[in-house]
Amino acid sequence: MIPNQWYAILESNEVKRGKIIGVTRMGEKMVFWRDGAGKVICMPDKCVHRGIALSTGEVLANGHLQCPFHGFEFDSSGRVVLIPANGRSAPVPKAFCVQPYPTYEAHGFIWAWWGRNPPESLEPPQWFADIDESLHYKTARDPWNAHYSRVIENQLDVSHVPFIHRNTIGRGNRTLVEGPGIEWANPDAFNVYTYNKLDDGSRPRTPEEVPVPRPDRDFRLEFIYPNLWQNHIGDKMRVVIAFTPADDHHTLLYVRAYHKIASVPLVRDVLSYLLLPSDIYVAHQDRRVVITHQPAASALRMGEQLIRSDRPIIEYRRRRQELMDAARA
Repeated sequence: MIPNQWYAILESNEVKRGKIIGVTRMGEKMVFWRDGAGKVICMPDKCVHRGIALSTGEVLANGHLQCPFHGFEFDSSGRVVLIPANGRSAPVPKAFCVQPYPTYEAHGFIWAWWGRNPPESLEPPQWFADIDESLHYKTARDPWNAHYSRVIENQLDVSHVPFIHRNTIGRGNRTLVEGPGIEWANPDAFNVYTYNKLDDGSRPRTPEEVPVPRPDRDFRLEFIYPNLWQNHIGDKMRVVIAFTPADDHHTLLYVRAYHKIASVPLVRDVLSYLLLPSDIYVAHQDRRVVITHQPAASALRMGEQLIRSDRPIIEYRRRRQELMDAARA
């Protein structure tokens, strides 16, 4: 995983007031809860005292997290503010603290900034500029036994569609890939424009020869580092996925079907529920092959013989490596 990044890691409705949730993210056991003000707090799921999982504790009325073993109370800064065995009037040594992860909540997602020594002033995570309240969505949670980088690359792969999805989104046998066109919106977000067609024997246009953006239809793939992707199908329909790393071999996909086809609440909700199963079905066509990748995680240089249609994957790997190198430095 890329350190020092905002990762979309949970949905807002998973962290309820007065409740604790313990999950594995980024290969670490983490605990989430809301403090007295309703802000989401994220810390390592381990009591500084005896290593007990804090996720088995409870949230007190004052918004503190209480360890179930000896009643230690943690505030939102990760500091122990009470050791019951020492008495309420006893000072707590400074060493009794856990470093929390900064969090950010918006668009129904909870982000955690995963890294060491976060800067005092963190910019909010990026989001898709064209997704607003006019688009309604429902979410499905879909676990994959694969490294998150491989799952992301699958969604940037523009030449597999006629084969893996031949009876769904790949109908038409458009195997010839022109381009694909790449447009960087900023250093950590890019768009992919696909131009697939029947192989008529003609020479496919190069990435430099295809128009960016497409003049004929409002379709593109969008990716925001480190783990957000959008299939911009059109003005009224989108698919958004957050590829949330659990560990090196497991990824949880938060799949959202967005639309603004209907405005009547009941019709809108029914339509959202109807769209999700088809999105998951298509994703599972990919999943059966993505989980067989060797090696499990991708890298900029790993011995694969790539082709021109893999350009989005190459761009993803190049920037990912830059971010990892910068974090190490």
